[in-house]
Amino acid sequence: MLISREQFMALTARINARYLPWLNVVEGDLTLSKLARLSLFQVSVGICFVLLNGTLNRIMVVELGRAAWLVSAMLALPLLLAPARVLIGYRSDNHQSFLGFRRLPYLWMGTMGQFGGLALMPFVLILMTSGDPSSAWMGFVMSLGALFLVGAGMHATQTAGLALATDLASEKTRHQVVTMLYLMLLVGMVIGALGFSLLLEPFSYFRLIQVIQGSALVVAGLNLIAMWQMEPRRPDLTDFNIARPTFIESWKALSASAGAHRLLIAVALGTLGFSMQEILLEPYGAEVLGMTVSQTTRLTAMFGVGMLLAMALSARYLGNAGEPIRLAAYGSVVGVFAFAAVIIAGATDSLGLFAAGTFLIGVGNGLFAVGTLTAAMLLASNATAGIVIGTWGAVQATAAGIAVFMGGALRDITEALILRSGFTTDLFGSATPYGAVYHLEIIVLFASLIALGPLVRRLGNNKNQPLTMQLADFPS
Repeated sequence: MLISREQFMALTARINARYLPWLNVVEGDLTLSKLARLSLFQVSVGICFVLLNGTLNRIMVVELGRAAWLVSAMLALPLLLAPARVLIGYRSDNHQSFLGFRRLPYLWMGTMGQFGGLALMPFVLILMTSGDPSSAWMGFVMSLGALFLVGAGMHATQTAGLALATDLASEKTRHQVVTMLYLMLLVGMVIGALGFSLLLEPFSYFRLIQVIQGSALVVAGLNLIAMWQMEPRRPDLTDFNIARPTFIESWKALSASAGAHRLLIAVALGTLGFSMQEILLEPYGAEVLGMTVSQTTRLTAMFGVGMLLAMALSARYLGNAGEPIRLAAYGSVVGVFAFAAVIIAGATDSLGLFAAGTFLIGVGNGLFAVGTLTAAMLLASNATAGIVIGTWGAVQATAAGIAVFMGGALRDITEALILRSGFTTDLFGSATPYGAVYHLEIIVLFASLIALGPLVRRLGNNKNQPLTMQLADFPS
């Protein structure tokens, strides 16, 4: 026998609130401890990111001998699912629920996607390393399914989690929320990079399978802690009788925001400029500078430490009423010098300069990401935070996916052209194909500065004005 909504709500009221994930939520301001617990979902995403784009990338290219373009295409698959973030954000804004919560179901579905994909990966590795061509082909097909699950889970988790954080934050604390969320993402990346580096020394495929299995459990546990009793019930927003805008209407409302299109273009260009190196940085260290698996995995930790510094600088700058668009522009400038350092490191065989360049890439990427996400959050209200954050995430992740594929493909194309040209290795060394990608990234970062330029406030900062100011003076 079916029960009514009122009867169901009365039934849940009899249960002790501490046993229910949707009750006993602390109302009021988003406290630091509450924000830190919510942002654990970013730690899980950071661990998955390092595992896919760092460790597994290196192993498939170097140890398994797969072509860089093929690995790029495989690892770009999760990122190319990013347009679904817009729909996820819209659906979470307009979710219908008897229990009165909107973001929690999508956080849960994202968690299951991450766990399921990681749980499938050990079987993929067993098949790909069996030596049987038919098994290797089956492993390749299963790897696409595993990457699809992990990618879809990461998108759903991040979109719903960022939207929930926007709901809970006030206008004055949103820049602090952005900083904390990125900080926890970097914590996850650093923990993942250092943890995988230690656990995979000495390297073996059996040890790698154990690490992936443990990662699946850790990711699921972190997300469950983040979700537990976090979202307040809002029956006024989830009632089935409320008239809701269509997706097209919501999209038109977002597009009508002054400067929104230019902001998204700048996000795409900046992300493209910073992300083409992700598939190449560790193979570059291995092939050009002779680094081991453990050493190249630590590069991700260097990148993460650079982003940690960017978080501290961003918090100080935005806390003093700094402009988020100007902060993003600073990040692009730092990125230009970072890629120049990486290029010079290959020519001089300098591990120190390569590590410094990797560190600066993290700094520039962090400044750019915090600046653009803060700008996007200032566009959002509690009722539309999902589609705004989803659109920002979709543009960023789609650009990152395209960049990952472009990086590997351009490296392989450049190498093929050099081999066909008949030039000697004295003129074109092993670093040249990678250098072509890094030079292109410098050009794209300059393009992002051109896109950001008109968005920066032409007048000086008002240090007495809090960050509740409108976005930089966008041209209409």
